[in-house]
Parts: sequence; C-alpha cells; structure tokens
Amino acid sequence: MTENTENIGNTGEDQENAGEKSVDELIDRALEAARQTSDDIEMTVNEADTAKQESDEDDAASEYNDNAAAYAELEEQLSDANEKYLRLFAEYDNYRKRTAREKTETYSNASAKCVEELLPVIDSFERALEAECTDKNFKDGMSMIFNQLSAFLTKLGVTEIEALGAQFDPNLHNAVQQQSGTDYAADHVCAVFQKGYMLGGKLIRPAMVAVAL
Repeated sequence: MTENTENIGNTGEDQENAGEKSVDELIDRALEAARQTSDDIEMTVNEADTAKQESDEDDAASEYNDNAAAYAELEEQLSDANEKYLRLFAEYDNYRKRTAREKTETYSNASAKCVEELLPVIDSFERALEAECTDKNFKDGMSMIFNQLSAFLTKLGVTEIEALGAQFDPNLHNAVQQQSGTDYAADHVCAVFQKGYMLGGKLIRPAMVAVAL
C-alpha cells in the first residue's frame, strides 16, 4: 500500500514535471516564433527601406535626367535666339551703313548737280568782270555779287581744278588743242578755255585746256 502510494506520488510528480517541460517547450517555441517573426519583420523593414532608397535614387536619377534634358533644350533655345539676334544685328548694321551711304551719296549728287547748274553762271560772271566797263559802281556791284557766289561755292566744298602750267591729267583736264612754241614744257597745260571744278573728291566739270607739245 505504501509502495503504491509512493508510485502514485512519483507518477504525479513525473506528470507534473512533464507538464512543466511541456509549458517550457511551448514558451520556448513561442519565444522562438516571436524572435523569428521579429527577424522577419526587421528583414521586411530593411527590404522596404532598401526598396525605398532605391526608389528614391531612381526618382532622383529620373529627375536629374529630366532636368538635364530641360537644360539642354533651354541651351539650344538660347543658342538659336543668340544666332537670330546676331543675324538681325548684322542685317540692321548693314542696313544702317547702306542707308547712311545712300544718304551721303544722294546729298553729294544733289549738291554736284546744283553746282553743275551754277557753273555757266560763274563763267558768265567772270567774262562780264573781264569786260571793259565805264560804270565803276556797276562793276563793283557785280564783283560783290560774284564774290558772294564764290564764297557760297567754297562753303559747299567746291574748288577750282589747277590747270595752267600743270602736268596734263586726263582725269581732270579735257584737252581740246595742242600748241607748239609755248613757254610751257611739253605735256603741260598751256592755255585754259574753261575752268574745271571739284566738289570734295568728286569731279563736277573737267577743265577745257590746250596742251603744249
């Protein structure tokens, strides 16, 4: 009876120990599962962070590429605008120079035409002043008018072409005669029949001359 009781007692203790072991195992398994779950969660979080980082890098790279493309397009537009500006500036500069040149030429041609129309009047004045006149007041008045007209032509830039005694120049002199036995060297102007005039560097009328042989 006593042995049975002890056996029963031992069996109870064994069962109690077995029960404790089962609980410990369950706790260990639960802890292990919890650790595994924690590791899985941490891994998932790390993977998520890595994926986010890669996504951010991809987004940054995409944004950089977009900005680079936009910058390249702006550079091309700026280059085109500069080229158009330079071309327009060159065209305007050419137009300005051409207009200024045409204006100067127009003024010069108009002045030359005006002077050319006045030259016969100058010739007539000079012939009139060379003629004999008994009326001194009249001649003095004519001389005064001629001097005013001459001053006006000088102000315009009209100059008389050097002729008598000068080396013959076909660009300035119109030779209508050749004379021998003169006091002038050969190929020099020995007589002037009509004066020639220049307006600045423009020939208005060549001098009509005779050339010594």
